[in-house]
Amino acid sequence: MPAAQAPSSPPAAFRPGLNLNLKHLGRMLRGRSPGQLIIQYTDRCNARCPQCEMRVQNDFDRTALDLDRGKKLIDAAVKNGVAALSFTGGEPFLKKDEVLELIGYAGTAGIKYIRTGTNGFMFLGSDKPSFEGKVRKFAEQLAATKLYTFWISIDSVVPEVHEEMRGLPGVLKGVEKALPIFEEYGIYPSANLGINRNAGGDYRKVFPVQDGPADYQRTYDYFRTAFARFYTRAADMGFTIINMCYPMSVDPEEAADPLQAVYTATSTDRIVRFTPDEKVPLFQALYDTVPEHRSKIRIFTPRTSVKTIIEQYSGRGEPKYGCRGGIDYFFVSSVDGNAYPCGYRGDENMGPYWDLDLNSVDQERNCTDCDWECFRDPSELSGPVLDAVKSPFQVAGRLIRDREFTRLWWEDLSYYRACNYFCGRMPPNRKKLERFAFDGTPFVPPPMQQPEPEAAVTPHSREALETVC
Repeated sequence: MPAAQAPSSPPAAFRPGLNLNLKHLGRMLRGRSPGQLIIQYTDRCNARCPQCEMRVQNDFDRTALDLDRGKKLIDAAVKNGVAALSFTGGEPFLKKDEVLELIGYAGTAGIKYIRTGTNGFMFLGSDKPSFEGKVRKFAEQLAATKLYTFWISIDSVVPEVHEEMRGLPGVLKGVEKALPIFEEYGIYPSANLGINRNAGGDYRKVFPVQDGPADYQRTYDYFRTAFARFYTRAADMGFTIINMCYPMSVDPEEAADPLQAVYTATSTDRIVRFTPDEKVPLFQALYDTVPEHRSKIRIFTPRTSVKTIIEQYSGRGEPKYGCRGGIDYFFVSSVDGNAYPCGYRGDENMGPYWDLDLNSVDQERNCTDCDWECFRDPSELSGPVLDAVKSPFQVAGRLIRDREFTRLWWEDLSYYRACNYFCGRMPPNRKKLERFAFDGTPFVPPPMQQPEPEAAVTPHSREALETVC
């Protein structure tokens, strides 16, 4: 098959000037955020990630939705004013044909931001003659839809560590080989880092957990280095967009923990479980690293939200804007097909999403029980606009008093515009990104520690990895 040429101009659906249409603006003027729906299409997976309870080796009854229910959910999403629709798993592309059909259905229905991603298993076997043809076919299938964002999960800046965690040996070599092929079809995937202790390498060797209170400086230094290396490594691989998933876990030792996750992309494993006093330096490291790399690669993480989380865990202030989960944003579980306020408030089953009456939901709940960036970040960014509809003078006074928040908020919005709202169907505009060049002394990571070699990990066969539970 001859190489496809990237279109000379993006389709109308992806032109940045049309991203905030009148319907979405009208919704905000009525005090509602443009809706978001995350559909867990299946909890089947073929990876071995310790930070996720859906890993392949866990023995439980696996579930999946079906095309009819998926289309019914999409119809309801359109009726409810959903602007952003995500298909997640498990591994969504174990149901590739169905997910692709639903992406096409959602695009035809007029949903603007359609997102999905993968653990990357389809990029195994990059040394085989059939690899390029397989990737081209997949890229062509995605390009035929109005998919807005396609993410690929990466857990560590050290390839061997990521591949051992996932049980996908050689996958990053395949990802690196696939990225320029995707670009030929006008697709610019996002690297998705779920923040975990292995982000900077094997934490058992380079960042072992210590008993007692967290050492602020030690934690900060580790993640400052890990994030800086990750941004650089992702850009060197060929990624042009990065998203950071904030660490999620349910703490079995914390009796007051309010989370009862229905979305089990979380774990009690120490690799992803952080105490509140560890989260302060972790998020501070993220806050400090983002501006140094914003001009080089499109970074989705809004510093406004990160600052709010730092203040929340350090006890320096209350979150300014509660999460819109259960108000404008919802999660649908593959286990029962029902809607929940988010993936982590599993004790609040709201029944079938298409039966929801959005006018009857509690619009005053100010939830900050978790750090799920899928809902917390857009809630923080839309908060000032929604509050201004209710009490414009009060919000204006608040923005004037808290000049640091206002500066960050406006800077984040400006950056989002410069990034074409992180459209994964458009290349980065380097000239616009240059306006966000870091104006201080950049952080230089120290030389990477080389862990002592261990006995080789027995690789899992590709056939076993692709087996659906």
